[in-house]
Amino acid sequence: MPSPGGALAVADGPAGLALLLAGAVMIGLATLAGAWLARRGVARQELCFGAAAGALLVIAGLHLLPDAWSGAGRTGLPQWTIPVIAVMSFALVGLVVRRGCSCQAQKETAAGGGTAAALAGHRLLEGASLALAGSVAVAVALVVHALAEGLAAGTLLTSVSRRTAALWLTAMCVSPVAGAAMAAVWPFPERAEPAALAIAAGVLAQAAWISLAAAFRHVRLARLAVSAPAAATIMAAVVTAAAVHTAS
Repeated sequence: MPSPGGALAVADGPAGLALLLAGAVMIGLATLAGAWLARRGVARQELCFGAAAGALLVIAGLHLLPDAWSGAGRTGLPQWTIPVIAVMSFALVGLVVRRGCSCQAQKETAAGGGTAAALAGHRLLEGASLALAGSVAVAVALVVHALAEGLAAGTLLTSVSRRTAALWLTAMCVSPVAGAAMAAVWPFPERAEPAALAIAAGVLAQAAWISLAAAFRHVRLARLAVSAPAAATIMAAVVTAAAVHTAS
């Protein structure tokens, strides 16, 4: 995915603007569709949690961390700091969740807010990338990507009020547009981008860990690999990986 650095020019002209607006609308709709699927699947929540975990692991491990690693090399930031920042972010979020939440449901709620916030921040960069690339392929990939993100966030937000969930999902839908606008008037500092991506990766990895715990809490160890949540995790990971590969 193109980096939203100052060296790249924002795609302009009527065609570029139309693509940007259409892409932003479709990303928002895909996000809401993913969240709706999560809400509809409340009866089989373990499948939704498994799918959310698969999507989040791929987003963090195959999308954010590689982008952060390559960005660090490009901007002169020591690359070894990327996994350190990600691990520290993972550990810090885990500590906050464990100290502030006394049960699994509260952990899932906290992880839902953290996931939505991390994805909203990450989508600022995705919106900037869409504006910079001006590519239909990137737009389509981001739409598929948004469906997985909406499913992940929506699953972890099922235990909060509809109003709270709506606020977080609105932030996720608006942030790509804000990112595109930022790319036009104030490009994101390239040196700060790798660290921001690493922090987001750690947050999403912690959310994936909590999702896995929720998905497999009632599955016996002997049936772990052949369970329905395992299949949901793998399928979501494969679909999200395909979207990430296309976007890259």
